Amino acid sequence: MARMRDAGVTPTMQRLAILEFLEGTKSHPTADKVYVEVRKTCPTIARATVYNTLEALTKAGTILQLTVDPSAARYDADLGPHVHFRCRLCGEVYDIDVKQENCLGDLVKGHRVEAVRTYAFGVCASCRKKGRDDA
Repeated sequence: MARMRDAGVTPTMQRLAILEFLEGTKSHPTADKVYVEVRKTCPTIARATVYNTLEALTKAGTILQLTVDPSAARYDADLGPHVHFRCRLCGEVYDIDVKQENCLGDLVKGHRVEAVRTYAFGVCASCRKKGRDDA
């Protein structure tokens, strides 16, 4: 709740349910997936409420809107620096550990770095195990 208030977003029961779901998942869900999952605990929530809340939380900097998937925006509550990997075969999105220099707050050629977003693309471990690596 404090995270929402600090960002200037009024915490409502629906907004808290959405943020709680995002904080508890690593699946980088689409807005439709958020809607389906949040309805399990908040059955009266409207699809428009989910979309509007995701937009408000993104604008407030409380969550990230990922553009790693060209078919739909995905959302992530992990604001720390990390890399997102998208499998070109199954379309799943994962957090991966890639050694990257942490330059947050540094000046790079006179520019102060406030955020770093990195996307990686390839074939995930699950697809590779199924022998789909060379597709």
